[in-house]
Amino acid sequence: MSVHDKKDSSRTENIYSKDFSEALELDDDPLHSAHLSRDLNARVLTLLTLGSAIGTRHIIGTGTSLVRGGPASLFIAYCFVGTLLTIVIFSLGEMAAFLPMDKGFSGYVNKYFDRSFGFAAGYNYFFKYAIVLGANMSAFGLVIQYWRPDLNVGIWAAVLYVCCIATNFLPIRYYGELEFILTLGKLLTLLGIYIVCLVITCGGSPSGHTIGFRYWREEAFLPYLVGGNTGKFLGWWAAVVSSLFGFIGVETAGIFFGEAVDPKKNIPKASRQVLIRIGFFYIFGVFMLTLAANPKSPLLVKAGGTSANASPFVIAIKESGIKILPSFINGCLLIFIASSANTDIYICSRQLYGLAKDGEAPRIFLKLTKNRVPWVGCIAGSVLGLLAFMNTKEGAAAAFSYISSTVSIFGIINWMYILVAYIGYQRAIIAQKVSQEEIPFRMWFQPYISYVALVLIIVIAIFNGYSAFIISFKYRTFITSYIGILVNVSMIIGHKLWYRTKFIKPHEVDLRNS
Repeated sequence: MSVHDKKDSSRTENIYSKDFSEALELDDDPLHSAHLSRDLNARVLTLLTLGSAIGTRHIIGTGTSLVRGGPASLFIAYCFVGTLLTIVIFSLGEMAAFLPMDKGFSGYVNKYFDRSFGFAAGYNYFFKYAIVLGANMSAFGLVIQYWRPDLNVGIWAAVLYVCCIATNFLPIRYYGELEFILTLGKLLTLLGIYIVCLVITCGGSPSGHTIGFRYWREEAFLPYLVGGNTGKFLGWWAAVVSSLFGFIGVETAGIFFGEAVDPKKNIPKASRQVLIRIGFFYIFGVFMLTLAANPKSPLLVKAGGTSANASPFVIAIKESGIKILPSFINGCLLIFIASSANTDIYICSRQLYGLAKDGEAPRIFLKLTKNRVPWVGCIAGSVLGLLAFMNTKEGAAAAFSYISSTVSIFGIINWMYILVAYIGYQRAIIAQKVSQEEIPFRMWFQPYISYVALVLIIVIAIFNGYSAFIISFKYRTFITSYIGILVNVSMIIGHKLWYRTKFIKPHEVDLRNS
């Protein structure tokens, strides 16, 4: 190391020593030395990795993609984005298995890349789940209105709100078992829906019509916004953007990794399960949907809202003449939403704990219960869930809708942070000559595929709001599509200017201690 590098390093260390050790009094603090428990066993971790974040976006949101792009566009989009996500999860799994830590995604970015990027990554993920919590609370009430339209949405949102807060105060082993049951319910629901779609396609419905590949032959690629091949490309791109939003949340498995039993053994196993999840529960499921659902169905074109009536799966079932099932699926959606809301608070609390452990949030978030649950983080993470009650007022509901629609870009950016951290990790293990035998889990063709995935995800993030510029400028779409980028860039620049941080040099990374 040069004399100049030593001075820069010493200066940075002094800054953090003064600001984070003295001001926050973390050195030699029992709170700072505490760790989350590692009580998530292999059985629970495997199932949570498979289905913890599968939510209503997959069941309901695919309808918009089908209408805009057609069956072939939707299927190809899911294959494309699913491949990118596999790279993200495997990259995260390799880092977590090599050096397990309970600091969330920001901990890896801090360690391998840059503290300012780690700061932004932590708060980016916190904001994403804190905001979407309110959306899930509201969605829970809207689904119940399917049966009781006379009751206010706020009543059911409040019931779920209290239950989720109470659940998150349970020891992680009990929380994991509850999520295990909810996730099992979600996966069984999806399996049942896919089987019904297959039966409809093969002519086993009351209507007796055999569909086969009819919709692929007639309307494989639909034009969107403009006509011709340009419109068909835009239809495919709309499906890509929409499917990306449907996949967001799968990376939450990385947070569960922080509390896994025997992480070097169980994290690689759980990471490989993601292939099953992406391949079967997403890509195969969408393929079944493209066979059974008519992309030009009037019911599908007019669909809107949060209940089962807006789901393309349910619309396909309705048009086949099958009764009762729509109401049943609507009830199953409550399981999806409750599990997602429960996970939202869990993620927020662990993310705040990780930020506090790195000195980027007040030390109070390090406080744990006797069962090692970050209780202050649970409370703070649940506060923005109160946004759900905006939906009880007609005027505030529109504002709430715009707030909720911003969460997708925060999710995309988090994928970028994971890949950036992996690239820093890769540089460190090469610089320090770590042997392949010391790495418990590794994906094929790394690190090259991580660079490719990062570039493609950046392209998607930049052009995710393309519809705001076509035909006429739509400022609301523009704001909701790009505000997350502005917030993250502001956090990174602001943090760098304040603390004058330097990018982490590969040979300076501590590869032995988390």
